[in-house]
Amino acid sequence: MTGPQARGDRLRLGVNIDHVATVRNARGAGYPDPVRAARLAAEAGADGITAHLREDRRHITDDDIARLSAELTVPLNLEMAATDEMLAIALRHRPHAACIVPEKREERTTEGGLDAAGQHNVLAPMVAELGAARVRVSLFIEPDPAQIEAAIRLGAPVVELHTGRYAELGGTQDAELRAEELRRLADAAALAAKNGIEVHAGHGLTYDNVGPVAAIPQLRELNIGHFLVGEALFVGLPEAVRRMREAMDAARG
Repeated sequence: MTGPQARGDRLRLGVNIDHVATVRNARGAGYPDPVRAARLAAEAGADGITAHLREDRRHITDDDIARLSAELTVPLNLEMAATDEMLAIALRHRPHAACIVPEKREERTTEGGLDAAGQHNVLAPMVAELGAARVRVSLFIEPDPAQIEAAIRLGAPVVELHTGRYAELGGTQDAELRAEELRRLADAAALAAKNGIEVHAGHGLTYDNVGPVAAIPQLRELNIGHFLVGEALFVGLPEAVRRMREAMDAARG
């Protein structure tokens, strides 16, 4: 489980601290420190910390992963591309979880979900090797039955549903499309859970749109980063995390 079980059935919040590192790297200075951000987020109610070590090291660095692995008191979820280099790093640090994501060098952020169905032969040995090392594997996928079925065949214990399309459909003119996308998320979550897979979700979630997603009963965790780091510029990271925690709890009633 990507997050502690001590808090019962409450929907868990994983906070992605990548873009604290983005700000740091813009000047090549040693601050702001993403590890400090991770500690503050945990103190404010985050159940886990997510960090994406990209192949080009555009934000999180190898040293960040080493420090997070050594210093965190909550679970670390390492987002990683399906490459030999990233597999070796994950096996060296053995984070609580490893979420395999698609990665394109030209993209600004992760665009769309992993093609678990089309990459079965690449993913199968990685899922097996990480599992043997007691790293919980998650696949970041679209809310699509074919991708859920691929995750089942791969033996992945967790999937994280990509909520980017839902999040991008804002405004009254998109209400019907957003409702349709929400149904896709709910149906995918139900299918995965029915087949024994733990279901997480994330990408593009904010205070304004998190409620309907958080209310999907099969979801166990939401991973949110860019919005919280941006909001922290105005209210501070602990307050941003607390407000998101409150919004999620309210959606769960």
